[in-house]
Amino acid sequence: MGAFQICKKNCSGSVSLPIRYLGSETLPLPIYKNEMLPFLIAQTLVLLLLPSSFFPLPSSFFLLPSSFLLLPSSFFSQISNPKSMSVTPISPDQSSETNIFKKITKLSWPWRITLGYLTLMLLVPIAALLLKASMAEPSKFWEIATSAIALSAYDVTFVTSLIAAAINGVFGTLVAWVLVRYDFPLKRVLEAVVDLPFALPTSVAGLTLATVYSSNGWIGSLFVPFGIKISFTRLGVGVAMIFISLPFVVRTVQPVLTEIDRDVEEAAWSLGATKWETFWRVILPPILPAILTGAALGFSRAVGEYGSTVIVAANIPFKDLIAPVLVFQRLEQYDYVGATVIGTVLLGISLLMLFAINLLQAWGRRYAN
Repeated sequence: MGAFQICKKNCSGSVSLPIRYLGSETLPLPIYKNEMLPFLIAQTLVLLLLPSSFFPLPSSFFLLPSSFLLLPSSFFSQISNPKSMSVTPISPDQSSETNIFKKITKLSWPWRITLGYLTLMLLVPIAALLLKASMAEPSKFWEIATSAIALSAYDVTFVTSLIAAAINGVFGTLVAWVLVRYDFPLKRVLEAVVDLPFALPTSVAGLTLATVYSSNGWIGSLFVPFGIKISFTRLGVGVAMIFISLPFVVRTVQPVLTEIDRDVEEAAWSLGATKWETFWRVILPPILPAILTGAALGFSRAVGEYGSTVIVAANIPFKDLIAPVLVFQRLEQYDYVGATVIGTVLLGISLLMLFAINLLQAWGRRYAN
């Protein structure tokens, strides 16, 4: 048996792939260039999740029956008219794609499940976003990404998120210190309250914050005599970002504080160090990488926040409009390209933040060693 190249006669815009015998029959596969991506993704996932024993034939026969259901509609019209097909043998070296699939089928099950899951959950959505954004011309892409309203949204989003991360870096460390170093009634209740932003729907959080910090709310009314308005302003956006990112700092610093030996502090005191000097020179250096990592995670979380900020803010351009809300507004206007361009900018900055987080974690490991 051998591989065959199946192509409709005079179809210069098609791409031919090797096929596999199904019993005594052959399965022709005319795939056109604009239909390749979904098929290849489905084909890769099938190869990842099926055992290698499913492939008794040579590696050049890599098309599985389960992929038949995913073929484009043009395929069935080709089958109904077999005279429009031409079959020519091809050599194995002409099918370099089969080498990739052969390697995939030799992977262990943990690798297959991991790659398949990451492909579905991460790679496919990111690829779709980048593909949609690439439909715009470079000049149009730059015009959308650097428009006045977009730059204002970037400023509100990233600057406010950075300030919120810095505030949580200080007060989140203080909360972690109290939870680790002190025993008091209802401590478990406070532990649960710290994790509340993780479990609480962000829209509910936004509604709660907008009510409490409004001009007639419990907290917002206290600032009215000073002429400070919190809800439906950029300050309200900052409060929402602080609320949803606080647990990241607390839960990152808390385990590190737990592992610090109290004898080291007592030794510093016995040598004449004050409590402030002990904290600054003995305690802070080991927990600083954890503080930075938690603050960076909180910053990344705040950048992508939508549910709470869309309620607690007025969403007015050049005032308190954040980038995620701007993306949603573009979608409401059926400006899909504009929405994906702004989303791509947010994606790029998020990737840079993840890279910075990895560097901080590597620095922390080097310090521990």
